[in-house]
Amino acid sequence: MSTYRVAQVAAESGPFEIVEREVPKPGPGQVRIAVEACGICHSDAFFVTAALPGITFPVVPGHEIAGRIEELGEGIEHWGWQVGDRVGVGWFGGSCGHCKPCRQGDFVVCENLKVPGWTYHGGFGEQVIAPVDALARIPDGLTSADAAPLGCAGVTTFNGLRRSPAEPGDLVAVVGLGGLGHLGVKYAVAMGFETVAVARGAEKADFAKQLGAHHYVDSTAPTPVAEALQSLGGAKVVLATAGNSQAITAAVDGLAPRGELVVIGADPEPLGISPLQLLLTGRVVRGHPSGTAQDVQDTMDFSALHGIRPTIETVPLAQAGEAFQKMMTGGARFRMVITYE
Repeated sequence: MSTYRVAQVAAESGPFEIVEREVPKPGPGQVRIAVEACGICHSDAFFVTAALPGITFPVVPGHEIAGRIEELGEGIEHWGWQVGDRVGVGWFGGSCGHCKPCRQGDFVVCENLKVPGWTYHGGFGEQVIAPVDALARIPDGLTSADAAPLGCAGVTTFNGLRRSPAEPGDLVAVVGLGGLGHLGVKYAVAMGFETVAVARGAEKADFAKQLGAHHYVDSTAPTPVAEALQSLGGAKVVLATAGNSQAITAAVDGLAPRGELVVIGADPEPLGISPLQLLLTGRVVRGHPSGTAQDVQDTMDFSALHGIRPTIETVPLAQAGEAFQKMMTGGARFRMVITYE
């Protein structure tokens, strides 16, 4: 009997433990992936703590997966995948195909969305069974460790920007310089936007410039963030990557007329925005989910073309628990990635 290792959490908010399982067979419409790398995302905490409905334990988190196809299930010949193909699976782990959003072609807001670590075991393990519609092809120019975080952090920032109303030359502000924000700045610059990085502390200015930002705004400075953005002409788009409602709210009045606030940072606290802040200047507030498998593939292709890579720290599977805690407490710079030899 062939076995593989996973890092699982056996009970709500419990510790990680390494266990062995029998290697599963892919069912119809599925593939088995030999995982080479898996990023650790703050959203993994939703599964570990059972903060979302339908969580069953033990949980194997991990929705930033990169690896190679090892086995094909039945009925996927027309998809064109072969054993040995390099693939990624992100937050979008498959759709039902029959709900109204799916029938309208909006698969990422599927009412029965499949997410690795939530609806099936994720990438904190050496093997993953995934639906074929979740697969994104990894380009040769990316290592698995660099590709893995692009399945969630990468596609969310990339898609949030390219689906926004900003055009090349427009002023775009990225709030937060963490796992999402550092990629958001790189993508904004590569897309031709005049890019403003917004973060806490004057000491982050040099890092923002290293990422390519044209301007840096210290959110702790005496000048309010909104006033600083207006002094630059007002932002066409604010990409809010920080998981902090207060920081997001502080940037709203920095939007230009008809500007758009794109929210991708999660915080359970409400935003402090009044209708008057939106009505008089026609501003828009939009929540943005991640992206489909094709969006993930577009993100990886764009990243390979422009030399964009996430800043990562790699650890073996045996250290998944420690790496998870480091990510959750803000000690990672900027993505912890589990790698498999």
